[in-house]
Amino acid sequence: MEKKIEYSNDELVIVWRPQLCQHAGICVHCLPKVYHPQERPWVRMENATTAELMEQIDKCPSGALTYRLKTSK
Repeated sequence: MEKKIEYSNDELVIVWRPQLCQHAGICVHCLPKVYHPQERPWVRMENATTAELMEQIDKCPSGALTYRLKTSK
């Protein structure tokens, strides 16, 4: 079974699939205030806007990071 770890804020859910991660470092390079691989939790969404997060995640070469927008009720 594939492991998925989710991080969320009021607008966005980031899904990380560690098995797919190639450790290219693009996430850390693009948003170093958000991604801290040596810490837990390693994703600090509050340090970037939703637009910045989405733009960076779209650059993930392995697809290990994906996102979905939260729908308003």
